[in-house]
Amino acid sequence: MSNLYDIPVHRINGEGASLADYRGKLLLIVNVASQCGLTKQYDALQKLYSRFKDSGLVVLGFPANDFGGQEPGSNEEIQNFCASTFGVSFPMFQKITVTGANTAPLYQSLIAAKPEATGSTREGFRANLEGFLGKSGSATNPEPGILWNFEKFLVDRSGAVIARFSPEITPDDPIIVTTIESALAA
Repeated sequence: MSNLYDIPVHRINGEGASLADYRGKLLLIVNVASQCGLTKQYDALQKLYSRFKDSGLVVLGFPANDFGGQEPGSNEEIQNFCASTFGVSFPMFQKITVTGANTAPLYQSLIAAKPEATGSTREGFRANLEGFLGKSGSATNPEPGILWNFEKFLVDRSGAVIARFSPEITPDDPIIVTTIESALAA
């Protein structure tokens, strides 16, 4: 497994970067989409970022069009949508692939580091998705793959993945907030 800080990524404007830019910060890494039933989580992600950024939390958004074609826009369109609709000020990155044969190296490392997600309703959420997708002939990813848009990984200040949250757990859920507060206090 690669050190997360060594994996190259690209900011949404195309500029090269790496997670080393955030060394010493607590990171909440989220695969996001603009046309998903969960898209309203952008609002909660922004509020979480605003609340904890001065304490060392950085939310990192990675758009992905892997689930139901729910992120069809260009990087510029995604950036404009996020800023104008939800006031997103946390760092956004170029669209990537988070599932399948072309999974981005960042997500390969995140999944390998934390193959199981927290989520008491994950199987119920999976069943709902299967019903939704069954109509199109698609299916959800088997574990440990990313289940859907807005799956969240929490990375501690030293670059270790310490938590993974299922998409249906909203960013303002007490389990996420408490985990962030504990990690910031550590």
